[in-house]
Amino acid sequence: MISAADVAGCQWLEPGGVQAAQTICAFLQDIGIAVRIEPVSGDMFLPGIDVHQGAVRIDPARAAYPGDLLHEAGHLAVIEAERRSGTSAVEADPGEEMAAMAWSVAAATHCGLPLEVVFHPDGYKGGSAEMISAFSGPMGPGVPLLSAWGMSAEPHRAAEWGRDPFPAMTRWLR
Repeated sequence: MISAADVAGCQWLEPGGVQAAQTICAFLQDIGIAVRIEPVSGDMFLPGIDVHQGAVRIDPARAAYPGDLLHEAGHLAVIEAERRSGTSAVEADPGEEMAAMAWSVAAATHCGLPLEVVFHPDGYKGGSAEMISAFSGPMGPGVPLLSAWGMSAEPHRAAEWGRDPFPAMTRWLR
């Protein structure tokens, strides 16, 4: 279990900075997603953050966006439990990618963080503003998958199922 002081010792970029990173890491650990801080040799797809052996890994020597923690954790959260613990690379599955984005929005909302933390200016191949717009309404890409997996409820099904609609989550791990 990493502490807030451990997280503060890493290099965090804005938006969000160290405070968002501490909030996110505490949340991830609370829901059962391991977070590790350790040096990483070689390239990483996202600056300073990746998935390794079923955990979100932070390289303390590389500057990272706190919102990328949620996106990578979202990948772990939306895969089946039997795949999660051994996952060391995010697969290029379009459905899981969209579900991970929706999951990260729900998690940011739960943590009281603005969508700009998840969809920071250097992310999403220049499409961060479009992603914020897509998730500013009651739905967004990936929400139907979260609903189908029993993790959340699409707005038009929430009342029928007796649940709060997305971005509320019924459960955080698939």
